[in-house]
Amino acid sequence: MARILIITGAILILLGGLLTFLPKIPWLGRLPGDILVKRENLTFYFPLATCILLSLLINLILYLINNR
Repeated sequence: MARILIITGAILILLGGLLTFLPKIPWLGRLPGDILVKRENLTFYFPLATCILLSLLINLILYLINNR
């Protein structure tokens, strides 16, 4: 149980650090494949390519952690 709490805490610290520095990464959120619709009174933004890239990265990290 203690090991799970330590790993969860470490992941939360890493996620907090990422959230702090993500706005400073210029290409993140503006990848080709991100959907942006601008109309007169509506702006819709869905970062599809960014979501896929982050999902692949997280899956790779979890795969490497689980195969130790």
